[in-house]
Amino acid sequence: MIKRISLLVLTLALFSSCVSKKIYTDLEDKYANLKKENRVLSEDLGELTDSNKKLENEFIKLNANYETAVKERDQLRIDYAAAQSNLENIKASYKALEENSSASIAANSKKNRELLAQLEAKEQALAAENERLNSLKKELESRSKRVAELENVIAAKDANMRKLKDAISKALTNFEGKGLTVEQRDGKVYISMENKLLFQSGSWSVGSEGKKAVQQLGTVLAENPDIAVLIEGHTDNVPYKGNNQLSGNWDLSTKRATAIVKILKQNSSINAGNLTAAGRGEYAPIASNTTAEGKAKNRRIEVILTPKLDEISKLLNEI
Repeated sequence: MIKRISLLVLTLALFSSCVSKKIYTDLEDKYANLKKENRVLSEDLGELTDSNKKLENEFIKLNANYETAVKERDQLRIDYAAAQSNLENIKASYKALEENSSASIAANSKKNRELLAQLEAKEQALAAENERLNSLKKELESRSKRVAELENVIAAKDANMRKLKDAISKALTNFEGKGLTVEQRDGKVYISMENKLLFQSGSWSVGSEGKKAVQQLGTVLAENPDIAVLIEGHTDNVPYKGNNQLSGNWDLSTKRATAIVKILKQNSSINAGNLTAAGRGEYAPIASNTTAEGKAKNRRIEVILTPKLDEISKLLNEI
């Protein structure tokens, strides 16, 4: 991303004096968009770093508990050995005093019983501590395993989304330069199609060229049944002035998103339960509505592909 931004800055510098104002303005817009994307990616990286740091802190805390338990176990062993040594000394004293008075023998017997009781208590405490230590060790191993599984699942899903993005880009190659872009960010794939490829002004009927693009997209989606597909309609901020069938831009954007869903549903291999149509109206622009170029970019359909995260959610709940 940084390389792309740097290249765009260089291009602006080299050609600002020798190209038309429109091309220069387009390059400035692309540069601004790339800076925005870079900022979003940086924020996402920060969130992932914070999440990873949290997991590392929990791992360190568990490891510290484990080490504390080991020290406590070792101390119990030392106490146990000392108690055994003391008992042996008492036994020796008891044997030496066997011929003493009955009172001395009774006193030594009582002390001996007390020491035996203490020794038994130490043995029980040591056994309980060993059990707790084993439990902590198993929990630590289990969490480490689940963290590794989670990392593998996330990596696999990222790889699958990259493959999906490449497959879509390849399938839609013929529509490059016609208002269609494909990109991957935030773990999702975004396909943006400007209205000039799909609709006439004020209409929600998809033209023949746009229908071909949507059908080719559907061919790729049919091969990826585990992907959730959100189709969003967007408009510029110019109020809708069509017939009375619609109440405004929001209705128009919803109609257009639904029209795309209907084309995708014609492919019987696509699970209709994975499809969602949404109208965003003029409220999610990607460019300024003060210029004709910006308005053209805002009049678009965005198809957002998201991997199903059930497995990741399950692993997160188990950690």
